[in-house]
This record gives sequence, C-alpha cells and structure tokens, in this order.
Amino acid sequence: MKSLQISALHKAYTRGDATVESVIDFCLKRADEIAPEAWIRKLTADEVSTYIQALEGESPESKPLYGIPFVIKDNIDLAGIPTTAACPDYEFVPEQSAYVVEQLINAGAIPLGKTNMDQFATGLVGTRSPYGACPNSFDPAYVSGGSSSGSAVAVADGCASFSLGTDTAGSGRVPAAFNNLIGLKPSKGALSCSGVVPACKSLDCVSIFALDAADAQTVFKVAAHFDPSDGYARKLDQAPLISSGWKFGVPKKEQLKFFGNEAYRTAFYQSVDMLEEAGGIKVEVDFQPFLDAANLLYSGPWVNERYAAVGAFIESNPEAVLEITRKIILSGLEIPAPKVFEAMYQLQAYKRIADDVMRSVDMIVTPTAGTCYTRDAVNADPVQLNTNLGYYTNYMNLLDYAAIAVPTAMTSTVPFGITLVSFAGHDLKLLQLADRLQQVSGLNVGKTEKGPMPYQPVPARGTVDLAVCGAHLNGYPLHHQLEELGAAFVESTETANAYRMYAFETGGVAKPGLIHDPENGGRIYVEIYRLTFKNFGKFVSAIPAPLGIGKVKLRGGTEVCGFIAEPEVSTLGKEITDLGDWRKFAG
Repeated sequence: MKSLQISALHKAYTRGDATVESVIDFCLKRADEIAPEAWIRKLTADEVSTYIQALEGESPESKPLYGIPFVIKDNIDLAGIPTTAACPDYEFVPEQSAYVVEQLINAGAIPLGKTNMDQFATGLVGTRSPYGACPNSFDPAYVSGGSSSGSAVAVADGCASFSLGTDTAGSGRVPAAFNNLIGLKPSKGALSCSGVVPACKSLDCVSIFALDAADAQTVFKVAAHFDPSDGYARKLDQAPLISSGWKFGVPKKEQLKFFGNEAYRTAFYQSVDMLEEAGGIKVEVDFQPFLDAANLLYSGPWVNERYAAVGAFIESNPEAVLEITRKIILSGLEIPAPKVFEAMYQLQAYKRIADDVMRSVDMIVTPTAGTCYTRDAVNADPVQLNTNLGYYTNYMNLLDYAAIAVPTAMTSTVPFGITLVSFAGHDLKLLQLADRLQQVSGLNVGKTEKGPMPYQPVPARGTVDLAVCGAHLNGYPLHHQLEELGAAFVESTETANAYRMYAFETGGVAKPGLIHDPENGGRIYVEIYRLTFKNFGKFVSAIPAPLGIGKVKLRGGTEVCGFIAEPEVSTLGKEITDLGDWRKFAG
C-alpha cells in the first residue's frame, strides 16, 4: 500500500486501483505483523466485514471517510467490543459506540480495533500497561509516549489512516511527537466525550492522530459534531484563517527546557526557522503563567478528579491496578476540599495573564516535549521523567486552549516535533498553519528512514538580519524607519562580550555608537530585525557618519549586520558600556 492518507485512498478507490476490502485486509495483516504491544483487541475479519458491507452503494463523494481504516484508544467505546482502559478487571462491553466513534463510522470510516494505553490514561510514557509497554515505532529502546501510545504507534506503523486518542495532560500530543505524526488536541468540548472512560472529566479531550494536517482536518470536521448528551460539549465558532503577517510567540530562552537533549534543542530552533520560512514573524513571549498553570495539574486538586472517575473501582480492586497508577490516583484523597477552590482561584489568575500573552500573537510555539527517554530510564525513574514529558503540555486544558503537535525533524534516534497553541475555537487556524509548516519541512510522515539531523537553519530568502541597539529600538525615535521599510522583528538578544557603547548626538537625536573591543567590551542589548535586500540597501544609504554597517557578533557566536561606529565617537560622546542597554540611558 503506497499511502494510507485519506486523499490517496480515495483516489485509489475512485480509479479502481484498490478496494475497501483490499485496504482493510492489508491493514489487518500488517497489524498482526508489526508492534503487537500497540493493540489490546484487534477486530476479526468477520467483525470488520459488517462495517464494510454498510458502505455498499456509497463512495468517497457521498461519505467523507469512505473506506478509511482507523483505530480507537481503549478508553473509548466501540459497540460490542470490550473497553478495558488497560485494566483487564475493569472490562465491560458497551452496547453503543462513543458518540465521536459513531460520527466517524457514519461518515464511512472503518474501525480495526482497540489500542494499548497507559492504564486509566494516567501517564505520558506508554509503559504503564499490563498489556505490555508500547515501544517507540522508530527505536523500540525508547518510549512511544502516552497515554495514547498504541493509537500513535498503529498509525505510524502503517496499520491505519488515523486514530483516536484522549488528551488530558498531553496524551494526544507527546505520542505524536515521538512517532512522527500530527496530533490534534481540539478545543475542549469540540469533540464529544460521551462513551469515554474519564480521566479528569472537566479537562478531557478526544484527540486525533493523523499522517498530515489535511487528514486531521477532514477527521475533525466529521467528529466535531455537537453532542447535547455531553455536559461539557459546546458549540464553538471557529476563528478566521490566517492570511499574512501572522505572529508566533516563542518562550524566553531561559524558560525552554530540553533536559540535556541537545539534538532536541537544535531541532526546536530549526523548527522556529521553518515557521519564519512559512511566513511567520517570531515574537518572544513570557511563558511563565503557562508553566505556573501547568504545575497545578498534578500538584493541585485535579488529581482528585481522577479519583472521582475510577477511584472507587481501584479501592475495591487494588491488585487489579498497576502500583504507580494506583498510587497517583489514590493520592487525590489527601487533598482537602478548600484546596480545590484555592487552586481554582489561582488558575483563574494565571489564565487572565496567559490570555493577555496569547492575544499578543496568533499562536505560541513550543517543543511538544523537551526530550524523549529510553524505556529503561523511565522504568528507573517513572514519576520524574513522566513529569518532564509534560512540561510543555500540562497547562493546555486547564487554560482552555487548542493545540496541534506537528513533526518537524528527525534525530539519530527518534523524531522531534513542535506544538502550535491558540485559544479554544482556533482549531482550523492551527490546522492551516500546521499544513504550511509541513509543506516547508518536507518531512515524511509516519515511520520513515531515520538519519542524523544536522542543524541547518532554513535560509530567509532575499533578506538580511540587522541588529539595532539605540534610536531604532522599538519605542524610540527612529524605529519608524524600520517600520516604513517593512522590517520584521526577529528577536531580542545581546552582543558577544566584546563591545563598548558610547552615547552621542547627531541631527538632534541621541544615538549609541558601538566599537568592537574584545579586551574591554561588554554585552550590549540589541533587537534583530529582518529586511529585504532592497529595503536593507535603502536603510544603509541613509546612515550618517560616524556610524556605519558592519558585522556584529551576537551572544552564542552568530554574526549579523549591525551598527558599528568609527573610533572618533569615543571623543564625541559619553561611554555607557557599563549600562549594557541603551534603554537604561535614554529612559
């Protein structure tokens, strides 16, 4: 089978190159051959045939998911097939499929089975299951990510076109990153949770794993059908799509964590380059309120909500549950009721601040996970390493945001991806930007040939980066010159520890002059702006002596164009090197 992407299968069906029967037979056989740990219950050929027969007389024109194979995380009901939530003693057989599953089947999709998961959706690692630890699809020594481990691996390994997971704290995004997939965590309430074993009912989302953003959007549009029987379901108007000049926020460098994984650090900055290549404008944002909210998820009362879901079962059947799962869920009993309300008040305060940050950009981008661990490492330190994997994901549902995980790079071991985040109701906008990013990255989807991932920044075609340190800074008298030339803000940073700065005046405007002096210099605050070659030439032609443009070395060693003064400024002006920042001098 060349491709299980929805558009490819529909073309094959329309041309007569494949039949639904042949595709489903291929997928079932592949499921038998690859990653047995990804499955809890595969459907038999006879069970699947019922769904195939229901498509008689239909076509891709009449049903948007006609003949498309998919799999279901085993905390989501499929009629007549046991639901276990990865706990055999919890098993029950639902008479009716989950609401979201019904929508997909009615649109022509064909379920192939139920997939493995971290027990009761408690974990981000994919190792917490009595049905076996689900290995990473690229390197079995590494974790697949959880809790929707099997749903991700089944799609990555070519057993299905898409899958359903759930996402409370990152379970629909972390496995996507580790297995080179799109992972859409929709807005809360956009997809019904009726027929889903809850983890934290007020936070849970059904998520979608797909091979590309277009497929994720097709599935989302089918699945996002309002369910009046779900008390948390809601009708959401979708935000307008992006046209041009969109901004993406990147956390401050000191707020980014990669837990010692330099390959992931490099891949993240490569991904930021790709977003700029896709037309985005990078803006540094304060990520602290998001991190503060994230800390509430497991240090606060929402652990107690997990007890509300399955705690009574665990207390009645303690030996039926894995020790780590039991310990986490029962710990909720230790939280007194007043602490619940205190945490809710604190969350509202964080959300007010975080929403202000989010409104300053069209989206925020972070790594989906700061690193990926081996299964042996997770087994040796299961709690802390699991916590590390949620660093960029735990805040999402608490703050009521939508997100999409997008694969962007391969390392020498496992894939890397980033997450795009915005307000609830911005799902289609995020899918649009994810599609642009995939076009720029050119990365194959699912399980591909691995190779080392050298850092090769995507070049900004026909542009020049310019460092400014004084009157051209944002908010200062000459900044308008950059705006008039269409300059795009890139980042705030510092020079290398090698420059002296002098304040002097020309044309009635106070300006700084930088002189390169490795022996006596210091670090100077600069802002980087990107101009086209043509507009850069216009800008340079208007610079008066004793200033000129040369190469300025930045912290970290990168060189960009920037203002360099003639030595005579040391006699014309006052040295302010010790301030390190023109804004401290000019106010």
